[in-house]
Amino acid sequence: MTYNVQIKVMLLKDLLDPQGKAVQAGLTNLGFNGVNDVRIGKHITLQVDAGSEEEAKQIADEASRKLLANPVMEFYEIEALNP
Repeated sequence: MTYNVQIKVMLLKDLLDPQGKAVQAGLTNLGFNGVNDVRIGKHITLQVDAGSEEEAKQIADEASRKLLANPVMEFYEIEALNP
């Protein structure tokens, strides 16, 4: 069965996000004064052939650990969507 798996990769909360700061400054310049913090990340969608949702999540987890996220600077969250 094919499962759609979404992976969200974000910088660790303790790290400065220069891209987020630039976007926040741009939003302020456009008049969006209520935006207090912006964090930029990656959203990755995989279509995974697996025997179960849990197996699809395990494949996505291994892909995230080995390639998609840098554990020194980033964390990731995985969500499997119904096929």
